[in-house]
Amino acid sequence: MSIDYTDRIPNNVDLADDRRLQRALEKWQPEYLRWWRELGPEGSHDLEVYLRTAISVESKGWANFGYVRMPDYRWGIFLAPPEDDRRIAFGQHKGEPVWQEVPGEYRADLRRLIVTQGDTEPASVEQQRHLGLTCPSLYDLRNLFQVNVEEGRHLWAMVYLLQAHFGRDGREEAEAMLERHSGDPDKPRILGAFNEETPDWLSFFMFTFFTDRDGKYQLASLAESAFDPLSRTCRFMLTEEAHHMFVGETGVGRVVDRTCQLMREHGTDDVRPHGGIDLLTLQRYINFHYSVSLDLFGQELSTNAANYYTTGLKGRFQETRIDDDHLLTESRYTVAELKGDAVVQGEAPALTAINERLRDAYIDDCQRGVDRWNKVIADAGIDFRFTLPHRAFHRRIGTFSEVKADPDGRIVTEAEWDRRHHEWMPTPEDRAFIKSLMRPVTEPGKMAGWIAPPARGIDGRPLDFEYVRFG
Repeated sequence: MSIDYTDRIPNNVDLADDRRLQRALEKWQPEYLRWWRELGPEGSHDLEVYLRTAISVESKGWANFGYVRMPDYRWGIFLAPPEDDRRIAFGQHKGEPVWQEVPGEYRADLRRLIVTQGDTEPASVEQQRHLGLTCPSLYDLRNLFQVNVEEGRHLWAMVYLLQAHFGRDGREEAEAMLERHSGDPDKPRILGAFNEETPDWLSFFMFTFFTDRDGKYQLASLAESAFDPLSRTCRFMLTEEAHHMFVGETGVGRVVDRTCQLMREHGTDDVRPHGGIDLLTLQRYINFHYSVSLDLFGQELSTNAANYYTTGLKGRFQETRIDDDHLLTESRYTVAELKGDAVVQGEAPALTAINERLRDAYIDDCQRGVDRWNKVIADAGIDFRFTLPHRAFHRRIGTFSEVKADPDGRIVTEAEWDRRHHEWMPTPEDRAFIKSLMRPVTEPGKMAGWIAPPARGIDGRPLDFEYVRFG
């Protein structure tokens, strides 16, 4: 399924055969480009960036590397190849052929799922808008722009589904996604994490590790959908999403590596005077970004999630690999709950605990990344370990939203939280210090002093490759 870049809107969905849809998307395109100019990466419009662009959705030809002038990037609509005789894998329609059109009775729920996912894509671009001005290296600047253009393309993916399958409602939703803005007091983004600031590169690396990882699990669940166009769209998006998490994990890992180098070199835990980010500050940033991302999975027990599953709209992570009946009408699942001032393990119907199962898979995945950061510290001979805070810590949604808990999951009073939360969360002083480190480094091969070089370059290129050309 090759992609035709001679079209005004690159695509592999035979857009030219549907003139009504093509006109609707071409009408939306100038508004998207205006949004990109006004709220996309600041100061990027004269740059040539060594970017990866999809030329095919097959595994051996889905991307091509080359210099692209940022305003000339070709955003398009790409769906993964269809599976022959694909059947619904779960819920009350299990075993039936997947749907190519939206069933009328599920129209509102499907639209809500698509809009919620689509709204996150431009939100993250807006959150990261100013980061290019303080890049720690050309390698990192290129990676930021790669993430940005792909988030923009993911918005196109959801807008295509809305305009192709939801008529006037879909067109209005597509317009609204360019009217809401991250952090806007009047028209904020739908999900809370996408209204938080991403003011510095440490926050960016944490965001791409923790928050984009939530995106992985949400997209993987939607990729199981009985609505085949949504499934195929999300399967290709997951291919691109992997790079975003790579940027986050290796970015934080490089910060940890540099911190350990400075600790050994100067014989102290306090590396701030030497231009490094100390491990305790990194732990506080982990606590914040991880807890905010946990909220993205929603309520622990959710009738909406149960309905999405039963009707076949949204499955579980790697649904077909799970060894059960894929109906869950009699199944139970372990869920953390509050009893008095204690967090205990209880059991709930597996159907209503769909969100919690997905959150559990996410937590395990995050822990694997944290383990790799800890290995960097251990290999440096330093006695310190990062930990993920308890799922009850700093929650705004769900069972634990009405209580205060410390990183170990102990319920604390408001007074104790007020007295000690500076030990657990980034402080204004932390943020001011991190901001003070944010000075641009744009000479090929050079690196800011607070972060180590990557292990290798992009696309086999050397580290001193000119990943971004300035006009």
